Amino acid sequence: MSDEAVADVSAEIDDAAKPPVSLTEHRPLLGIGLAIAATMLFATNDATNKYLIATYDVPLVAAIRYIVHALLMLALLGPTRGPELVTTQRTGLVVARSLCLVVATLFAGLALQRMPIAETVSIIYLSPIVVVVLARPILGEQIGVIGWLAALGGFAGVVLIARPGGGLDPAGVTFALCNVGVTVTYYLLSRILVRSEKTLALLFYSALVGAICFGLAMPWFWFGAVPSPFEIVLFISLGLTAGLGHFCFTAANRYAEASLLAPMGYLHLLWACLLGWLVFGQLPDGLGLMGMAIIGLAGVGVALRSRFAGR
Repeated sequence: MSDEAVADVSAEIDDAAKPPVSLTEHRPLLGIGLAIAATMLFATNDATNKYLIATYDVPLVAAIRYIVHALLMLALLGPTRGPELVTTQRTGLVVARSLCLVVATLFAGLALQRMPIAETVSIIYLSPIVVVVLARPILGEQIGVIGWLAALGGFAGVVLIARPGGGLDPAGVTFALCNVGVTVTYYLLSRILVRSEKTLALLFYSALVGAICFGLAMPWFWFGAVPSPFEIVLFISLGLTAGLGHFCFTAANRYAEASLLAPMGYLHLLWACLLGWLVFGQLPDGLGLMGMAIIGLAGVGVALRSRFAGR
């Protein structure tokens, strides 16, 4: 889950960091539609994850999600594009980036156990805004007025969501903020690696390393109730929604510019709020909704900043 919030925004960062490329076919409406479908799939993944971790331990749920995702990529892409999945130029950094996503997944799952989907996803979406602030000292990138305003807005949004007396579990907020810290490292490594590595390889290594790490931990958490047929379907769907979400977002970039698609990623916050309400009956209060809106606007500001900067 909310590791999908990590994944879909990292796709924006990866694409934004690349030099301009020609589109396979210029069909912006189709590209936007695919991007919106991707955010819906990622939010569905969040809701499914939250439902399952109410009964099963986070490492067990994460293990099945990553194993299914890795097997799906091998089955669909292995026969035709196998070398692209495993060929890397800087394998050590690629693995380190994947390990960051593994840790982020753990923190996200622990946060989702204790907080509603909407609030958890919103806090995690602070990550790309923090990257804007750190990009100058670490990567030498310019921040600009829009970048600073977006950063201040993002922090203000988190304060409104996680304010004292807001009713959120302090441990859940802590885990979500720990996710942000690890995810920022993941994003910065993405910016470094995107110029030398293929997108498919980065996606596959993330799935493979997650499957190995959580798979090794799975025997220690495989106890308790045997999953019902419905829960088995949900377990399998975790990998399917993650894989299809990545496929839709990648396909969207064939038809529309990344700078046009980037703001669409923040619809994830809307779907998370709706599913949290429909599935779990959880709806943020007025100040929480205001904080989510501010974070979403700040994120869109960051995305638009990269679009205008490229002109």
